[in-house]
Amino acid sequence: MLADFEKVEAEDKDVLKADIKELKERLAALPQKLRDKKIPVLVLIEGWAAAGKGSLIKELISELDPRFYNVVSPVIVPEKESRYPFLYPYATAIPENGKILFMDSGWMEDIIRKYLHREITKEEFKRRVRAVNEFERQLRDGGYLLLKIFVHIDKKEQYERLESLTANVETEWRVTDEDLWQHREYDRFLDSYDNFMEKTDDIVPWHILDGSRRKMAVRDVLKLLVEGIEDVLEEGRYVGEPFEEEFPLREMPALADVDLSVTISDDEYKEKLKKLQKRLSELHNIIYRLKIPVVLCYEGWDAAGKGGNIRRVAYPLDPRGFDVCPIASPEPHELNRQYLWRFWTRLPRSGHICIFDRTWYGRVMVERLEGFCSEKDWQRAYNEINEFERQLTDWGAVVIKFWIHIDQDTQLARFNDRQNTPEKQWKITDEDWRNREKWPLYEVAVNEMLQKTSTKNAPWYIIESNDKQYARIRTLEIIVKALEKACEEHFARKVCKE
Repeated sequence: MLADFEKVEAEDKDVLKADIKELKERLAALPQKLRDKKIPVLVLIEGWAAAGKGSLIKELISELDPRFYNVVSPVIVPEKESRYPFLYPYATAIPENGKILFMDSGWMEDIIRKYLHREITKEEFKRRVRAVNEFERQLRDGGYLLLKIFVHIDKKEQYERLESLTANVETEWRVTDEDLWQHREYDRFLDSYDNFMEKTDDIVPWHILDGSRRKMAVRDVLKLLVEGIEDVLEEGRYVGEPFEEEFPLREMPALADVDLSVTISDDEYKEKLKKLQKRLSELHNIIYRLKIPVVLCYEGWDAAGKGGNIRRVAYPLDPRGFDVCPIASPEPHELNRQYLWRFWTRLPRSGHICIFDRTWYGRVMVERLEGFCSEKDWQRAYNEINEFERQLTDWGAVVIKFWIHIDQDTQLARFNDRQNTPEKQWKITDEDWRNREKWPLYEVAVNEMLQKTSTKNAPWYIIESNDKQYARIRTLEIIVKALEKACEEHFARKVCKE
């Protein structure tokens, strides 16, 4: 790719000027059409320091209504200071339906700089390349138009531009130590950029522009953007086909085969609850110090006891180090983005715990059964969710998923109790009764979800909850065991490094 790139010949200035004017006029007419058809566009501008990325974006937005676009320049946080997965600043920045986002450098620059600085290993580099391909494919399959541009200049051209910028007191601030380091290591960066682009070109192709020909680069990127938008407006939003990648899965029983008769005595419950909560409190301090993030996911039948279960888990935790995220129907700004966006934005910082009361699995349950997404969307989601959770565990997160399980008779008894108890009536709605009628359909969907997404790194646990006290002890035992294991593995890795 870059290794084979050849400079382009200069073109007539008047012709270029006319082409740019015509393309800008066409582009200015497109945002309203994108809005009407709810098509989001993400334009990633990567390239060398001093290649003219900022100037290129300035030309792209010059005739656009500011209400229809955003420009972001993500900051590359040193790996030792990062508190989130590496894709976090990019996944949380994706545009709403009908808007255009211009990103001034992104995930490629982040990965390459950290790799060449030896902040990440070769194995981690490979994992991040895989995650980028997954991220880009998920955006594409979810209807995003993603355009990836690399602005290329040779080493001599970069030197002259950096010299010019540093020689002027008004522009020297634009040249950083990182830019100068990149120039000194130009050949290493060239090889790394080339390698990365080759590995991430199949799903969404790269387009290389000759940054030494500024006007031609402006014309070429305008043409790519205008024609890309016009094509998607004509063809409609892309909908990806379902596919399956082989993940290491744990065998899960069908819900109907789970023994719900298990119980615990009041005395044993009190004794174990006190002991487990004390241990969880101790572990919370340890994972905070070790910066181990924890994601606890709760799904289950209505009235199964999720809320009470979560309270017993949350009680021993330091309130400054955890959040409980109740997930309801998506708000309009959430509905207008790829469905995992609202969960990316709620991820805990490293060392913190996030408890999700309902999760991204709504995609393969409620959204599937209520027709809120297409069949292709929910069928594709099993693999997308496995990828998302693998990215979390690659980051170092402990991911545990609970299905809080009861039988239909127990649910009916709890519904009636809620309806007949004034202080509990807020817990029961017409929708709960309506969902109860769909129990057989939900059971089919849940069984499929458990079979396809209980990976070894992010397992599901079916929690028998006819006896709420037993369920609380069971979840606490699982959480404590998983956190103890994570801490032991952390110390083992540290010893190996030393």
